[in-house]
Amino acid sequence: MPEPVRITSRDNALLARVRRLTHDPTAYRRLGAVWLEGDHLCRALLARGLVAAQAVIAESAWAQPSVAELARAAARVAIVPDALFRGVSGLDSPAAIGFLIERPEPPAPQPEVPTVVLDRVQDAGNVGSVLRSAAAFGFGQVVALGGTAGLWSPKVLRAGMGAHFGLRLVEGAVPADLERLGVPLLVTSSHGGEPLPRARLPWPCAWVFGHEGQGVQAAIVERASLVLRIPQPGGEESLNVAAAAAICLYGSGVGR
Repeated sequence: MPEPVRITSRDNALLARVRRLTHDPTAYRRLGAVWLEGDHLCRALLARGLVAAQAVIAESAWAQPSVAELARAAARVAIVPDALFRGVSGLDSPAAIGFLIERPEPPAPQPEVPTVVLDRVQDAGNVGSVLRSAAAFGFGQVVALGGTAGLWSPKVLRAGMGAHFGLRLVEGAVPADLERLGVPLLVTSSHGGEPLPRARLPWPCAWVFGHEGQGVQAAIVERASLVLRIPQPGGEESLNVAAAAAICLYGSGVGR
């Protein structure tokens, strides 16, 4: 590994790039790079056998052997004053280390793989939480239709807690692409369908979770093999999409 580089200028090109990635949720698409802030995300990347192109670490963290060792796992290391790190951080409490990686090239949907489809799910926290559930319960692929929060945006990455690196992530899909999956589509509804506990769920399958207010679009519901609802004896109208996804994916993935 080359010797670490010390950066002292706020206008440094590397820091300017990181700043754009932290403050613009769609910048990763234009820049072809993703910023992973915090030791948890950095370690999650390495745990999957992946390598970071660049580490950026605050001076105070460089003095901590365990964090410095983490930084050295990247191909290059930049050390910056703590104040400069705070200036590029996207967190209220900066984590003092981050990795810059190349944005994975969005693949085409892979057929016959247990899949989660996100139909215009707009809240980044919800999207990240669904990715965590997908990875936890054996779904290897997530297909995001247009209108869904960017899968590699900073808030989705933080909510995903490292799940990204164990999933095949497809962005910018259209409903017609779902035909390529080659597995039954399962759709949830808050006001109709078969109760989830009684249903015989196919495996592999593709669960579709929709917009927080509008649900799954009608064109996809019409293609579904099953429309299911989660019984709510407490009388609530509906569940948060991330909570509903966790229930459905657990019942389908672990309960098969």
